[in-house]
Amino acid sequence: MSNWVNWVVIILGLVCVTVELALGVLTGFDLALVGASLAVGGAIGLIVGSGTIGLLAAAILALVYFSVFRRWLKAKLQVKDQPSNVDATVGRSAVVTKRIAPREAGLVKVGAEEWRAELGQTDDSTREIGAVVTVVGIEGVTLKVR
Repeated sequence: MSNWVNWVVIILGLVCVTVELALGVLTGFDLALVGASLAVGGAIGLIVGSGTIGLLAAAILALVYFSVFRRWLKAKLQVKDQPSNVDATVGRSAVVTKRIAPREAGLVKVGAEEWRAELGQTDDSTREIGAVVTVVGIEGVTLKVR
């Protein structure tokens, strides 16, 4: 009679893992790991032949996950926001390679790339070739500099 409890726990664990896979890491692997705890606990209960031991093993495994491994796993899975491509140019210094005047675009070199550039809205002084400017924004393919 107690084996049906173990089978229910195993099936419930597999359902949790399946739902996690369907959602795609939306729950941060919590559902998958709790499901794995349930499935392993149910399997232990089947091996021992006791539904009580199966439930107890599943509970202990889930508790160990939540109390010990969850914080570590969340830290490892944390996505660090790191700007790339165009977004990485904001805040960087650039060298003027073609004169930039108010209402007249020029060119700047950021790293190894040359970009079209215009002066920022509050800036009305001309930047001559060789001047160092700072990228303050981006509009389309044009850098805004000051």
